[in-house]
Amino acid sequence: MPVRGALCLGLLLLVLPDCGSAQQPSGCPDLCECSEPARTVKCVNRNLTVVPPDLPPYVRSLFITGNLLTHLPAGAFPAQRLPDLAAVNLSGNHLQAVEAGALALPALRQLDLSGNALVSLSPQAFGDGGSTLEELSLRGALRDHGALSGLAALLQAGALRNLSRLDLADNGLLLLPAGMFTALPALRLLDLSNNSLVGLQNVSFQGLGQLQSLNLSNNSLGVLWNSTLSQFRSLPFLRHIDLGRNTWVCDCAIEDLVAWLKESDQVEGKEALTCAYPDKMLGKALLKINSSDLNCSVPIDLPSQLQTSYVFLGIVLALIGAIFLLVLYLNRKGIKKWMHNIRDACRDHMEGYHYRYEINADPRLTNLSSNSDV
Repeated sequence: MPVRGALCLGLLLLVLPDCGSAQQPSGCPDLCECSEPARTVKCVNRNLTVVPPDLPPYVRSLFITGNLLTHLPAGAFPAQRLPDLAAVNLSGNHLQAVEAGALALPALRQLDLSGNALVSLSPQAFGDGGSTLEELSLRGALRDHGALSGLAALLQAGALRNLSRLDLADNGLLLLPAGMFTALPALRLLDLSNNSLVGLQNVSFQGLGQLQSLNLSNNSLGVLWNSTLSQFRSLPFLRHIDLGRNTWVCDCAIEDLVAWLKESDQVEGKEALTCAYPDKMLGKALLKINSSDLNCSVPIDLPSQLQTSYVFLGIVLALIGAIFLLVLYLNRKGIKKWMHNIRDACRDHMEGYHYRYEINADPRLTNLSSNSDV
């Protein structure tokens, strides 16, 4: 019995290590930290130049930040191997290019590309079909026009129709491509703060039927025209608009904006909005501006001003023409005499040419002329 017991114990010790190794979590890439219970992988500040190819299939949240990645090629995240990957943070790398198919993940919901220096963003970065992405952060990543154009093409193609949150802050944007937001029916939050936007004339918000929050603070907006204000009024869920710290120009063109601010409850902190120009209005609150402050008794109508200028120019030209004709009429005798003198002079000149031609054409006359000269 003791021998049989020792034998069973030895066999048990041989089997247990194998069982234990079968229950261990999948391998973790070098230079990364993995947590299978939290389904998280972190590769932070490891000087990685490529996405680790051996990411564990259980990962749902992936952090690859502060590394040296320069581009994401197609298949950087294999969809079949990473079916549950839902959140990817690639901020603070050196990414310049995101190629077609680089982010074609079936479960992707959150993507952070902020703090990179993107030059190229493929319109097919999320694959040929629609993406499940809901949150996209590109804060400080779109300072190159090529990346902005790529993003506009991607959004307009309808690849991100499920997007609910879009962060485009800190990109130094002056103008936005026309129709950039027309295919984002689920968008609820749009952050355009800390840019250099000077106007929104070519921006359409009509397709943003679910938009709730719009941040336009810290830009260079001088005025918002009626076309833009009408769009704001038409968005049923838009209740939070931040217009703080812009360079409002308080002249006659700002009357519509002031009237809208006084009647609207969509603008946060509107009491703090103040004029930046002209100097006489510097620091004056927009809500305290009256028509008398702007001296806009006559509304500005540029087409009618141009029409008036053209009419005045026509009158001046007609007057000049009439004076010219009058001068001609009063000096008709002198002009007639002058014309006769010109005619006689021309006739004498032509007769001289004709005489010389006849002499040169007839040799006899030529000899006669020579003899007479002698």
